[in-house]
Amino acid sequence: MQLAAIVVSLVLTVVGVALIARAVAQIYRFVKLGQPVPAGSRTDRPRQRTITLAKEFLGHSRMNRWGIVGVAHWFVAIGFLTLPPTLAQAYGQLFQADWMLPVIGGFVPFEMYIEFIGLMTVVGILVLMAIRLLNLPSRAGRKSRFAGSKAWQAYFVEYVILTIGLAILALRGLEGAIHHVQGYEAAYFVSYPLVTLFDGLDVSTLQTLIYLTAMIKICASLIWMITVSLNTNMGVAWHRFLGFPNIWFKREADGGTALGALRPMVSDGKEIDFETVFDDESGEETVFGVSQVEHFSWKGILDFSTCTECGRCQSQCPAWNTGKPLSPKLLIMSLRDHAHAKAPYLLAGGGKTMEGEEKASAEALKDVPASALAEAERPLIGTLEENGVIDPDVLWSCTTCGACVEQCPVDIEHIDHIVDMRRYQVMIESAFPSEAGTMLKNLEKKGNPWGLAKKQRVEWTKEVDFEVPIVGKDVADLTEVDYLYWVGCAGALEDRAKKTTKAFAELLHMAGVKFAIMGGEEKCTGDSPRRLGNEPLFQQLGQENVAMLNMAFGEDDEDPATKKPTSSKKIVATCPHCFNTIANEYPQLGGEFEVIHHTQLLQHLIDEGRLVPVTPVEGLITYHDPCYLGRHNKVYTPPREIMSAVPGLRQQEMHRHKERGFCCGAGGARMWMEERIGKRVNNERVDEALSLNPDIVSTACPFCLVMLTDSVNGKKNDGQAKESLKVVDVAQLLLDSVRTPPADPAPSEEPENAPEPEPAK
Repeated sequence: MQLAAIVVSLVLTVVGVALIARAVAQIYRFVKLGQPVPAGSRTDRPRQRTITLAKEFLGHSRMNRWGIVGVAHWFVAIGFLTLPPTLAQAYGQLFQADWMLPVIGGFVPFEMYIEFIGLMTVVGILVLMAIRLLNLPSRAGRKSRFAGSKAWQAYFVEYVILTIGLAILALRGLEGAIHHVQGYEAAYFVSYPLVTLFDGLDVSTLQTLIYLTAMIKICASLIWMITVSLNTNMGVAWHRFLGFPNIWFKREADGGTALGALRPMVSDGKEIDFETVFDDESGEETVFGVSQVEHFSWKGILDFSTCTECGRCQSQCPAWNTGKPLSPKLLIMSLRDHAHAKAPYLLAGGGKTMEGEEKASAEALKDVPASALAEAERPLIGTLEENGVIDPDVLWSCTTCGACVEQCPVDIEHIDHIVDMRRYQVMIESAFPSEAGTMLKNLEKKGNPWGLAKKQRVEWTKEVDFEVPIVGKDVADLTEVDYLYWVGCAGALEDRAKKTTKAFAELLHMAGVKFAIMGGEEKCTGDSPRRLGNEPLFQQLGQENVAMLNMAFGEDDEDPATKKPTSSKKIVATCPHCFNTIANEYPQLGGEFEVIHHTQLLQHLIDEGRLVPVTPVEGLITYHDPCYLGRHNKVYTPPREIMSAVPGLRQQEMHRHKERGFCCGAGGARMWMEERIGKRVNNERVDEALSLNPDIVSTACPFCLVMLTDSVNGKKNDGQAKESLKVVDVAQLLLDSVRTPPADPAPSEEPENAPEPEPAK
């Protein structure tokens, strides 16, 4: 038995080590196929990146959002990394049954740790296996986050871990018996029942059992190693290694998710300057967006390889939850599998020029497998009939809500990859939903999505009973006011959103806040065209707005120490999309401004006592988190505190809220596209709100206001919602409460000239 155990274990070891070394080299070469990234963008602040990695792994800060799943996974992950000494001991036990590790073997704290982690690894993997079995696609269908995952790989990994964990505990019991442990000892506090079970066996039998169990443990480990080495696209296994560099190289060194700003377009690791790119021959070599998998950056390729197929992103995706073909998980898996299948072709020098010509000679490609050559012919974006890797309906279903990025435990940057593919489709192929073309034309000609004249932007100011100062007309520049109020296209031009605009302006007026607007000089910030994929139009609109704003704020003195302006450029916006673009993306264009959302300013004014809600607003209210205010910018508290300050309101959260809030369906330029597949996203969100039977649905975004109102009105017409149900912005709620109610008629015994009560400040 001993000889057989030694031979089998050593043969598997030689094969396993050779294959794993080859696999590591393959993955390294594979990831390097991706394009370079801008210098320093993934390696800045190395100390902070290392701290972030430690926090995310040791603290399981992202996994633990899922409660018991996170705790169970933590023990399995820690066990995977800290139990290799037991593998070394098993090798020694093949040759000498009572062999112990030098130095630490017999060290009681170490042995207690092995006992505890060994037990918790078994418990943890059993919990994870149970969760998987209770949520199988055969039970839950699309609602299962495991729908589309490669089931055999997950089962294989889980049962190997379980086998290894049980083998560790069994070996501990056998070790105690062969070392003649007498009575309970702390070093065997978990395996002591096994020690007593084996204690009556003779030495020869104990030795044979140790040889056998050690071989099982070694063989299970090496079979796992060989299997994953032969399947380098097996994310459920490889994420145990690739997750570490993927987190370390994440976009934000401080641990922030890849949300908020989109990255500028790059080609060959350099940002594209659209003002000069076509001025010289270098423009001919520029790659616009992604049309081939090798056009993704090396970080993108690493992202694809790291996906563990856990399905957290899929479970939160509004497109997938409403019957659309987009699953962030399946998209990443498709890109990964395509990249791996195409890799032999690319590693042989294959690839296409922008004109579609083959880069490598036939001689260079002669040894490339036929399957890799066939994979190289597949279009990255194409229908099933075209044998495309990603269907166009998948690409255009994304609302860029950020739920996938927020939930991913290994920091995959789904939105950046989706937008990069959109960029090529829009800029090179002119292939995008036709309705969006009208929006783009209106932006090019009129600077707003509706194509209305500039003068229409100030029409709302005639509907309030106070003066709204306009820069360049009523005030010379913004040094005369506290805030520039960026109204936004919807806030100025869309009837429902204008109610929010007027309410917020009136609240500022009542609070004595000096503000001004840009009026007709405002243009769309470029959020929608950028997320649609039209980067040049975003840059054109953004540069014009930045130049206008810098002029309106006047010249700045610069702090010689920080090289930053000494004066503040304060902007308040009611639209989270404008807020996000000006705050997070305009710095890419030279615009550094201090931007806040209107709910943040209103909360501040309430805290200061400059706005005092006094009139009750009765009813049950539920709040919808706008994606670009919540997930993208982490603003969750101010809107809720405003509602809490309004007397009479009873708040109740929808099931999906805050970090797990559900999109309204308008982001990612979906506001301007028809929704033809599955259930409308806004209807899904409103159905969730209606399950609470609220009197008011509130939000803090003009896009959300339009989408939710459309759905509520449709459901009122169908008799599915009560006629009294209102959809309002929190600013409208606050205004209704801040306004002093009409005074009751004075009692007859009081003098007719009694002083009127002072209005609320």
